[in-house]
Amino acid sequence: MHVMSTPNDTVITQAITRDDLEKLCRAGKTVVLSGCDMPAMDLSRLDLSGWGFDHCNLTGASFDGARLEDAVFTKCRVAGARFVGADLLDAAIEGGDFSNTNFRRATLTSASIKRCKMTGADFSEAQPIGLEFEEVLLFLATLPKFSFRKAVLRQVDFGEADLRGCDFRDAVFEDCSLRGADLTNCRFENADLRGADLGGIKLVDARRFKGAVISKRQAADLLGQLGLNVR
Repeated sequence: MHVMSTPNDTVITQAITRDDLEKLCRAGKTVVLSGCDMPAMDLSRLDLSGWGFDHCNLTGASFDGARLEDAVFTKCRVAGARFVGADLLDAAIEGGDFSNTNFRRATLTSASIKRCKMTGADFSEAQPIGLEFEEVLLFLATLPKFSFRKAVLRQVDFGEADLRGCDFRDAVFEDCSLRGADLTNCRFENADLRGADLGGIKLVDARRFKGAVISKRQAADLLGQLGLNVR
């Protein structure tokens, strides 16, 4: 383990073990792991509150039950990792690959996820109150019963995602995609969908958007399924 001290943080830049992590946790250190190679490492149930993970390889790692309040992940490789039951209150994910990660039952209150790949991620039973998504690829992700009420969603791709029962009331979509998503029992009252790709939505499914605002072009695409031309 190579450790560098700064006025505020302990910075680790080389190999580290579970035992090393436990010692740092017991010492109450605020730690930044920079460029560390930690594939499939067991970080479950550790108190990593306030820690930073910068350009680390965490592919297949386990954070199950870990405390990650105020933690920051910056451009890390985390594909296939587990965060089941983890506490990510006020955590930030900036960039990186989180494809096929498991966030089941995780606490994501007031967390932010930006400029990140989350293809196939599972957020079932997570607590997403105040969770912010921006420039995120959520293709094929599972997000049932999420509340996006009054959220401003910028460049979020929900293509073919499981969005059953989600609440999009009063939400604003800016350069987003709902193409092929499962929107069963979703609510869209007063949502602004003019900035959303609704490709693949059938006219018979349009009732799900009752009360939402759509553009003339989107309306024309839907009515075109009946052979009607909107001029």
